[in-house]
Order: sequence, then C-alpha cells, then structure tokens
Amino acid sequence: MTDNNHYHDDEDFIMAFQDSCDKPTLLLIHGFPLNSNLWVPQLDDLANFVRVIAPDLRGHGQSDAIAGPYTVEMLADDCGDLLGHLNVATPFVVCGLSMGGYVAFEFFRRYSEHVAGLILTATRAGADTAEGKANRDKMAEMAKRRGVTAVTETMLPKMLAPKNYENDEELVEFLRGVMDSTSVEGVMGALAAMRDRPDSTATLADIDVPVLIIHGADDQIIPVAEAEAMAQAIPDARLVVIPNAGHLPNLEQPDAFNDAVIDFLDYLGIDEE
Repeated sequence: MTDNNHYHDDEDFIMAFQDSCDKPTLLLIHGFPLNSNLWVPQLDDLANFVRVIAPDLRGHGQSDAIAGPYTVEMLADDCGDLLGHLNVATPFVVCGLSMGGYVAFEFFRRYSEHVAGLILTATRAGADTAEGKANRDKMAEMAKRRGVTAVTETMLPKMLAPKNYENDEELVEFLRGVMDSTSVEGVMGALAAMRDRPDSTATLADIDVPVLIIHGADDQIIPVAEAEAMAQAIPDARLVVIPNAGHLPNLEQPDAFNDAVIDFLDYLGIDEE
C-alpha cells in the first residue's frame, strides 16, 4: 500500500511523494517530463522488499510548479531534504531514470555516506553537447509558446521502443497523461538543469558502492553503448540490458526490471522481511 503525501521545505516549496512502508529504503527519482507515477509497477511489486519513496521533482506531478531555472544540485538537495524529513534510516539505495540518473549522480556526490547502492536506468554520465544544449533551449521555448502538450507530442514517440509505441495503446495513453500533467515551469526548469548539469564521467571511477545499470535494448534517446561505457568505468557495476524496452524499461518490461532490482537488493543484503 502506498500513500500520497506532501512535504513543506524551508522555501515554502511543497514536494509531493509516494511512500510505501517502513523497511530499508529505495529512493526512485523519475525522468523528464514525468513524475512518480512512472514507478507504479515498482511501488506495487518492490514494497515486499524495501520501503519505496518516489518524489515528484519540483514542477512535476503534484509538487509545486516552482519557477526555474533548476539545477541538478537543487533537485538532489530536494530529495535529500525529503529523506531527512522522513528520518529515513541510512544507508539507502538510490535509483534514477534518465534525468533522475543525473540527479542520482549529484546525490551521490553530495550524500555518498548515506548511499548503499545506485541503480542507473536509461541514463548517461556525460554532459550535454553544444547541440544538446541548444536543443534544450529550443524545447523550453516550445513549452513557453505552445504548452506542455507540444513537448509531449515531440518526445512521446521516442520514449518507448518502436514496437511498444505502435502496439501498446494503453501504455502510450498512460504516458501521455503523465507527461501532459507536468507544469510549464517544471518543463522549463528541468530543461535548464539538464542543459547545465556537470559531466559525471569523472565521478564513475570514484563510485565506491555497488551499481546496477539497467538499459532498454531499444532506447532511442540514449544508446546502449553509453550504458556499457558506464559499466566499464564503475568499479563494482553490473549491466542489465532489457529486450523489447526503450527509454522506460521499468514501464515497458516491469517484470524484467523488477527482477533485476530484486537481484541487486539481494546482492546488497537487503532481503524480504
């Protein structure tokens, strides 16, 4: 059973989150332009093993539509403040998908002593190229002029494996609803955070906790080769490539994703109670 909650921080920013129960904690950080509903299959199936906490990053989901720009440092601190508010026992496991992976890297740099393991899903270590930065700015301008639905229409076909986009109408419509619910402030703020994020490549060799890297075989946004490069650079990393999955393997193939996470939790010594 999960609960929807809200947390007020010192800036009067109200952050929404979902919290499963009292067990060793798994923090799930969603991607762009999504929210904690991205993790519905994990909130349902992993609660036997861990306490799952899935925040809505600022401007996303039910969290306040705070005007940007944001930074990955800010988003990592929001997550850290939430866990502090909840008195979460440490160490805990941090999982980030895509933009959430960028936040997870920053979270590790800031709070490494509290992290037992990292799960990096559909993400990359490198910073944006000059072309990538320009594309972020173009998308922010599109959101400002035409609204979030224009961003959804542009991104949605790329979020899933082509076969899943063509054949799974229910998943496509669910995802459309999640993306359309993001505020313009959230879209623009998050785009700035991704555009200006630091390069995490140098961080990889310094990660001194076990890492699980999960990537969809048919990811159209971040090539599998980038996941393979991260796995080679991190001292204690394992890579799971999920077939018939694109940029959202936890939604497209939830059983395979959850099995990989459960195996990793077992490796970390986090067992079912």
